[in-house]
Amino acid sequence: MLIPLTRAKFEELVPRFATGEQYRYASGKLPDFLRRLLISVVGLLVAFFFRAILPESFAILEFLLGITTGLYWLWSPIYWASRRNAEIRRYPYAGFLQGEVLDAFPSEEVIGTEETVNKRGELVVIENRERRLNLEIGDEEGFTTFLQVPLQQAHRAIRPGDRAELLVVSYRPDLSRIEMVSDVYLSDYSLWVSDYPYVRRDMFVEVSHRLDQEYAPPPPPPRRRRRSQSRR
Repeated sequence: MLIPLTRAKFEELVPRFATGEQYRYASGKLPDFLRRLLISVVGLLVAFFFRAILPESFAILEFLLGITTGLYWLWSPIYWASRRNAEIRRYPYAGFLQGEVLDAFPSEEVIGTEETVNKRGELVVIENRERRLNLEIGDEEGFTTFLQVPLQQAHRAIRPGDRAELLVVSYRPDLSRIEMVSDVYLSDYSLWVSDYPYVRRDMFVEVSHRLDQEYAPPPPPPRRRRRSQSRR
């Protein structure tokens, strides 16, 4: 079932600026942090160099350059995560999809290539491969979508028929053409499947429970008991 969302509710679920979880994702691993730290150090050295050669009238610019580059290691994850959020927020219409897993299978994909030279002096292209999960999701109305994410140990529990929920966005008010989807929530396992955590997950689960109550089918009417007629 695909349920349209108001723009206000969509913007609550996908914030403009990075959440704590999105910040941690964008921060990456230790090599990513060290690379940002190196950029900050180089930026500070450049700022000190300009301070030595430029007149005092440029002191404010030198200060801003030093602060901006010196704290690059801290603010850059916020910037990159906010850009990812802007990618999905630019679509004017959104919906909440309640469907199920149609298919789930692993694969090995090429995520990049490197060129190197072997002992014979020949150019060799090395492919960097990654194990990924391929997930197909659909609902009873015939809507289907497909996404691919890095494979994790927890993904082994996923089976066809599992309940799956996610956000979809479109340029069309009737959501007849889906342009992009968010991370997927599998409520049977309280498991999130994603390449990037687009949504505020606590609020997403709250909206899911609210929609379950709102769109739940009414209970069947109670059956009337027939009175037994006593024989005389």
